[in-house]
Amino acid sequence: MILQPGDVLRKRYKIQRFISQGGMGNIFQAEDLRLEGRSCAVKEIHLDPSLPEETLLQTREQFKIEANVLARLDHTNLPKVSDIFSQGESDFLVMDFVPGKDLRMLMTEARQRNEYLPERQVLTWADQLADALTYLHSQEPPILHRDIKPSNLKLTPNGVLKLVDFGLVKILAADDSTITIVQGRGTALYTPIEQYGGDTGHTDVRSDIYAFAATLYHLLTNHPPLQARERFLNPQDLIPMSELNPSISPRTERAIDWGMSLHPDQRPDSAILFRDALLGDWNPDTRPNAPLPPPSLKDIVSSTTERSLLWVSAGLLLLSLIATLSR
Repeated sequence: MILQPGDVLRKRYKIQRFISQGGMGNIFQAEDLRLEGRSCAVKEIHLDPSLPEETLLQTREQFKIEANVLARLDHTNLPKVSDIFSQGESDFLVMDFVPGKDLRMLMTEARQRNEYLPERQVLTWADQLADALTYLHSQEPPILHRDIKPSNLKLTPNGVLKLVDFGLVKILAADDSTITIVQGRGTALYTPIEQYGGDTGHTDVRSDIYAFAATLYHLLTNHPPLQARERFLNPQDLIPMSELNPSISPRTERAIDWGMSLHPDQRPDSAILFRDALLGDWNPDTRPNAPLPPPSLKDIVSSTTERSLLWVSAGLLLLSLIATLSR
């Protein structure tokens, strides 16, 4: 069905406007006629009508089961799922409408001004995203988002980051397999190589870590990350972040490089570890104006700029020592 402004779903949700279109369906802003003044986001998920009837029924039943899992989630950085239903050949997921701009828009605006998003600001958003992922990954069974990217991160007018669009969520089953709510493979720029296999590939929390890191790479450099499949074939083609944005701290660059490791075993195995690599003991909530975390010795040694400064300092110290001894 093609929804138009003014259409009413389930005698409750009055479509106001089209928001966006994805591979699995459309998202609309709607008015909740039952709760005055409430706006919501309605995601319409298309089912392939050519599928056998039994498969369609099973798919819809699975969708309801897993969507109910999402409806039980309650976290500051996640929109609340409030309703699920089927109508015609589509399934619908109703969530809180999140006002504000997404991070892709903010990045684009900065690029048009020939600027970069401030590193401190991006790390503050990263802290909030890490909280959301830690919450999702700690569910029983764990929940994967599988489509983290700048356009799926919205910033509300009061500065709260929201991870939106659960269209590709996976619930990890106890037998280490995965149950997909809606078929999909994510967005190629931010998708780890193990996710290219769709449901046949093994994905876990480290797959979300890769997308998290790739998103930060893009936000801090204004340059899209090289797709994982291309990096696998030509590892040297990924441009170092410091070459694109020389102001990025070595610690931030090294943490993001770690998160974007091609092999899952070489990435942080939790959002907590990744957050600690990025922020250390800096807490943007309690110490927003504190200095950014200093680079470690490994950061200094691995950074071309810092290494050059280290050699210059060592050279000056040596010259000073020689001058002193020659007197």
